[in-house]
Amino acid sequence: LNNRLSEYFMTGLNQIGVPTHFIRRLNMREQLVRACEIIPLEIVVRNYAAGSISTRLGIEEGQQLPRPIVEYYFKDDKLGDPMVTEEHIAAFGWASQQDMDDVLSLALRVNDFLSGLMLGVGIRLIDFKIEVGRIYDGDFQRLVVADEISPDSCRLWDINSGRKLDKDVFRRDLGSLTDAYSEVARRLGVMPNEPTQMTKPKLIN
Repeated sequence: LNNRLSEYFMTGLNQIGVPTHFIRRLNMREQLVRACEIIPLEIVVRNYAAGSISTRLGIEEGQQLPRPIVEYYFKDDKLGDPMVTEEHIAAFGWASQQDMDDVLSLALRVNDFLSGLMLGVGIRLIDFKIEVGRIYDGDFQRLVVADEISPDSCRLWDINSGRKLDKDVFRRDLGSLTDAYSEVARRLGVMPNEPTQMTKPKLIN
């Protein structure tokens, strides 16, 4: 189901001119994607307070933020993916300033697309995570949205009831993860033609 949802989001981004590594879905579990060099960062865009930002800054969960806030986390499971600043990124050479300008632009464009899409089906996009990769074409490079976009990498709440339709269902033992993800797919018109087995999501802060 995540594969179908990620296909839906990535295809939509490609259609509006936001480049991704996605080419096409091969089957229920596999995708054909362009090879890219992943920048070792997780880029998190927050529209409402939830998770670690509520804890760090003492903001009530669910409160709308003054504007979308973009955070960067160094991809290292052993270290717990620590939060880093653009100073760290530049100092350690993980990405250039031009790269980071492009990453920020990509992240905000993805946010605009996903927020509008979800709003149209009665879902509030609380926050989400993306990864970005470099694709080389001779002497030139361009940045693309990589990895996946799915309820595993987003926080999605029903606008009216506040029901969580994302990984927090698993994290907080709020019910069936399959039911929550299927509800997102149903609202978006993305339903698989065969039963799928949900795997436990990788949790992010």
